[in-house]
Amino acid sequence: MLQLAITCLVIALILGVLGFGGVAGSFVGVAKILFVVFLILAALSFFGGGIRRRV
Repeated sequence: MLQLAITCLVIALILGVLGFGGVAGSFVGVAKILFVVFLILAALSFFGGGIRRRV
């Protein structure tokens, strides 16, 4: 998930340099959403794994 977010961000940077601002903005939005989803899933995995081991 994090790799996909980074890939979208790199594509957005390349598109921004080439002058495709609208498409680059879309890719930045997608990258932000994917990064937030990654953080949520990572936190759930971290806390869920700790709870399972304690029981």
